[in-house]
Amino acid sequence: MMPDPAGGLPPPRDLPQALALLARREQELAALRASQEDWTRALSHDLRAPLRHITSYAPLLRETLHAAGLQGPDAQDAEQFLGVMEQGARRMGCMLDGVLELARMQRARPQLQSVDLAQLAGQAWAALMAAEPAAAQAQWQLPASPVPLQADPQLLRPLLAALLDNAFKFSRGRPLPRIRLEAEALPGGGLRWQVEDNGVGCDGTRAHQAFGLFQRLHRESEFDGVGVGLALAQTAAHQQGADIALHSAPGQGCRVELRWPAPAPA
Repeated sequence: MMPDPAGGLPPPRDLPQALALLARREQELAALRASQEDWTRALSHDLRAPLRHITSYAPLLRETLHAAGLQGPDAQDAEQFLGVMEQGARRMGCMLDGVLELARMQRARPQLQSVDLAQLAGQAWAALMAAEPAAAQAQWQLPASPVPLQADPQLLRPLLAALLDNAFKFSRGRPLPRIRLEAEALPGGGLRWQVEDNGVGCDGTRAHQAFGLFQRLHRESEFDGVGVGLALAQTAAHQQGADIALHSAPGQGCRVELRWPAPAPA
């Protein structure tokens, strides 16, 4: 019996081989998942131990230097060195947090359900207001009526948080920062929604690089952060079957657009 040219089931004599191959692939996949778990555990525990030593002993070293009576240029140099060390440790801690969150998202099995994008966006906005009081000075425009879509709330929440946080971060230097989230239905039943700001923008030809982990399109001295937000946003979007793109130009703000798929038929 010849194989079905249309891609059907293999003939009976090849079925045991196919099942054996499938079993081997399942074993390999299980081994990869176990390896990823070990890698994540190492990040979460083993690498954090020396980092905790740095953050804990830096203040003690500062107290020791002060108690020793160190003064003048030497004291200023020591304080500067300690500041750089503490800043680097905090930055590494943020990077580890980002990698762990990214790994969690990649392991997640999305549980799609009907959610209201407007409601979750309002919650993300309220959380940003609590963490960044200066965000109240911006002009925010969020959907006033429900925007239903099929999504996993545990993935959509960090996606919204990352986009709103980024939009405010890069527009907060404007006289009147403006951030807008709007959505529209697509002809095929999907949804297009976007977060737009009037911030500093970036080089549009390099926009795709912004989704890389730890990738930054601006100098650290200009804007804080470690380059994790958009990487998390892209992972969360792809996990839910959505496409994400960034459109920007220097001095003309930024627009992050998402195309959300239509719900699968029952």
